[in-house]
Amino acid sequence: MNADELAERFKEKFHAQPRILTAPGRVNIIGEHTDYNDGFVLPCAIEFYTRVAISRRVDHKLVLRSVEFSEPFEVDLNSPPRRPFGTWADYAVGVAIILQEAGYVLRGANLLVHGEVPIGAGLSSSAAIEVATALALLSLTDAKPPVPEIAKLCQTAENEFVGSRVGIMDQFVSCLGKAGHALLLDCRSLEFELVPVAPEVKLVICNTMLKHEHSGGEYNRRREECEAGVRIISAAFPGIRALRDVTRGQLSSRANAMPAVIYKRCLHVVEENQRVLQAAECLRSGNLDQMGRLMRESHHSLRDLYEVSCRELDIMVEEAEGLPGYYGGRMTGGGFGGCTVNLVSSSDAESFRERITKRYRRRTGISSDIYICSPADGAHAELKNVSV
Repeated sequence: MNADELAERFKEKFHAQPRILTAPGRVNIIGEHTDYNDGFVLPCAIEFYTRVAISRRVDHKLVLRSVEFSEPFEVDLNSPPRRPFGTWADYAVGVAIILQEAGYVLRGANLLVHGEVPIGAGLSSSAAIEVATALALLSLTDAKPPVPEIAKLCQTAENEFVGSRVGIMDQFVSCLGKAGHALLLDCRSLEFELVPVAPEVKLVICNTMLKHEHSGGEYNRRREECEAGVRIISAAFPGIRALRDVTRGQLSSRANAMPAVIYKRCLHVVEENQRVLQAAECLRSGNLDQMGRLMRESHHSLRDLYEVSCRELDIMVEEAEGLPGYYGGRMTGGGFGGCTVNLVSSSDAESFRERITKRYRRRTGISSDIYICSPADGAHAELKNVSV
């Protein structure tokens, strides 16, 4: 559903002409579970979007509707809920609450949400709705906060209202992605560099069709395990604030002081940060073979050290090996389901899609969804020059 079609649907429901704000999902090329450890990531926005149509109300209510889900929601901005509903609306309501707590004066509004980003696939449908909602709500005010501030507020909404302790990567690239580029992000300083992705390759995203839940216990447990490692390492090296600061030598020197599982989690993050920096250089220089090798190493680490892969993800990675035009691939996203991301030559992308679909179905009995993507632009207004 494009912006014009969404506007027509909105007018049928609310009898008003909307503004429409749009934010993309993302795929993380490399750098998994490093963002909440103050590390480095290399994602890009992709051509799946969440659109939020909005118009002003005369009261202080937010009236929320979704194209995909039938259940309506209403909240009073003067007395917003303290707990999440456990539905899609939490991401929008949480953003409204955090914006108000940050001092932004919001108006009552009608919102209609349409999402293209596959839910539970690890492509950050949550960040897309958060960013699009934030921009929509702010469009009814005079406030124009810096884009990185919007990303941080959306992250806070997911952390504090939804209850998922995600890092800043998803919201940041949804805000600031650029077509034809990956985004090398320092998750501590929020400094970033747009790194060109060669036009002769595509990112082929393979959906295992197993959904994963960020707010589930395993994701938050991994974060707690990393924090436990930092406490042990910083006892010997007081300058350590996060795993971002830890060298391989420092980690090795404290291996006997920590449980084996904590050491494995820390080792993944320390080595993954280095892989991200090497991968950015590979993209700059066009060394796609080396880039593919780093993606393979990342998957092995996520499978064996961080233990967030699963049988279906591993099969999808295994079955990609040897296919024409394939440079490398890995699981992407939080894990326990979702997608793999594969670097494939543009001329072989369609053939890759057909062959990996057959191979995966033969091994699992599951018919997968395969998306051939290029890096896309970040959040923007689609319909804005209207009276609301």
